[in-house]
Amino acid sequence: MQTAKKHKDRLFRFIFGNPDHKEWTLSLYNALNDSHYTNPEDIEFNTIDDIIYMGMKNDVSFLIMHVMNLWEHQSSFNPNMPIRFFLHAGQLYDKYMNDRDIYRYGRRLQRLPKPKCICFYNGTEAQPEEQILRLSDAFGSDDGDIEVRVRMLNINYGHNVKLMKACRALDDYAVFIYGIRANQKAGMTLAEAVDAAVDGMPDDSLVKKFLLGHRAEVKGMYLTEYDEEKERIRTLREGREEGREEGREEGREEGRAEGRSEEKERFVSEMLKKNLPLTLIEEISRLSREAIYNIASKIGVTVTVG
Repeated sequence: MQTAKKHKDRLFRFIFGNPDHKEWTLSLYNALNDSHYTNPEDIEFNTIDDIIYMGMKNDVSFLIMHVMNLWEHQSSFNPNMPIRFFLHAGQLYDKYMNDRDIYRYGRRLQRLPKPKCICFYNGTEAQPEEQILRLSDAFGSDDGDIEVRVRMLNINYGHNVKLMKACRALDDYAVFIYGIRANQKAGMTLAEAVDAAVDGMPDDSLVKKFLLGHRAEVKGMYLTEYDEEKERIRTLREGREEGREEGREEGREEGRAEGRSEEKERFVSEMLKKNLPLTLIEEISRLSREAIYNIASKIGVTVTVG
C-alpha cells in the first residue's frame, strides 16, 4: 500500500493522485475529455513533489495515451495559475526527455506528449462554471511567442453537474467539502466539521471507505490547507507577499468591490433559476439570506429552502 502520506500533502492530490486508486484518476480524466479508457494501469504518474526554487508543489500530473496532464487544485481564485503551469510544465517535460534519452539538438523533430492544463477550483468566492486563464494576460498582450491556456473548472457542490455525474469520485469530493463548510456554519469546530462530514457521506459513496480508513490523515491535510489559506489571506491583506504588490492589489480590489456587485447579483440569479438550495447559494455567494431573497423577488423566482 502506498496511501500513507504526510499531512503536508493536499487532499485533492491524496484522492486523485493516488497510485492505489488510479481508477478515480482515470474516471476524472474520461469525464474531462469525453473519453472511455478502461485500464487504470495506462496512467503513469509523474507528479513533481517539490519545485525547490518556487517552493510549491505540483498537485497531480500523469501521462496517458501520449497526453501530459497537469492538474492543480485551488481553494482561492488565482489569476496567476498559467504562470505556475508554465513553470511546472518546463520541469515535467525536462524530466520526460531526460528519462527517455530524447536528443533535443538533432535535426529530427522529437514527438512530445500533448499538454492538458486543468485547474480545479472550490473556493468560496463566486466563480463561473468554467473559464480559460491565459499566460498572455500577464504580458498585457496576446502577440507574445509563448502561450499557456489553463481550463479552470468550478467543482463546488452544485456546479458542473454533467462533469460530476460522469465522475462519481469528484462528486463525492465536492459533497465532502460542502459538508465540512456546512458543519462549520452550524457551529462546529473545523476538526469536528471534518469528522462529521466524513461520517455523514452516503454509504454508497466511492470514497467514503477510503476517507474513513485515513481519517487522521484526511483531517490533518484539510486542517493544514485551511491554515495555509488563512495565512495567505492574512499576508495579502497586510501586503507582505513578494514585493508587497499582490497585497496592495488586493486592497485596490476591495475598493472596486462595489463595481463587481452587479456581476455577483447575476451569478446569484443564475443559481436561483437553477433551483439550487438556499444554503448552497449562501455558501457560494457569501451573501445574506435577505440579499438573496431580494434578488429572487427582483427576478420573480421562488427560493428553494434546503
